[in-house]
Amino acid sequence: MPKLGVNIDHIATLRQARREFEPDPVLAAAICEEAGCDSIVAHLREDRRHINDSDIKRLRKSIKTRFNLEMSVNREIIAIACRIQPDQATLVPERREEITTEGGLDVIKNFDKVRDAVSKLQKSGIEVSLFIPADKKQIGAAKKTGAKIIEIHTGCYANAKTKKATEAELKKIKYACKYAQGLGITVNAGHGLKYDNTKEVAAIPGMYELNIGHSIISRAVFVGLPKAVKDMLKIIN
Repeated sequence: MPKLGVNIDHIATLRQARREFEPDPVLAAAICEEAGCDSIVAHLREDRRHINDSDIKRLRKSIKTRFNLEMSVNREIIAIACRIQPDQATLVPERREEITTEGGLDVIKNFDKVRDAVSKLQKSGIEVSLFIPADKKQIGAAKKTGAKIIEIHTGCYANAKTKKATEAELKKIKYACKYAQGLGITVNAGHGLKYDNTKEVAAIPGMYELNIGHSIISRAVFVGLPKAVKDMLKIIN
């Protein structure tokens, strides 16, 4: 059964709304781990809109499961990752004006930059995942960069408006997963996964890990963070 990685970015988003110290994403990470998640995900954006440099330093020291640092291919961010040494770095596209990550990384268009980033991170002993669309050509390009892991962008599936469209997007994810596994790539998935649409993705054969943030943090407002994590684990399991 797939593992669960909990993205804690929006704990930091809430903190930044007042530019104070609460809620602390490091404490949130500890609570998520205690509730049974398998990894902690945090995105160090170039504009530091939520997670900041201090957060990732403290997270690296405190996380007992696995630390998955989401990041762009920006040289400064890569250098920081090499110093901090997360267990995994997930390379994602990033635009300053976007609200959240829009779409998967275009590995084909940015092949040289992505390949160089993968190489630098791997030489520092960090596993690298590429956050990409459910596209055969992008998966092939990801393989050529040397990355051993991909995370399939599930936003199109999550945002589909009809049952037919949802089934079509799920079919794409299933095919992409099978194709990537045939190339020896470990497959994760994430983006827009919620309590009412995760079960189908979790049931895909060979799916290794689901990375989920916003829906868990949103539910935690009403039921508490431990229960929000445990409820998602029940769906996945």
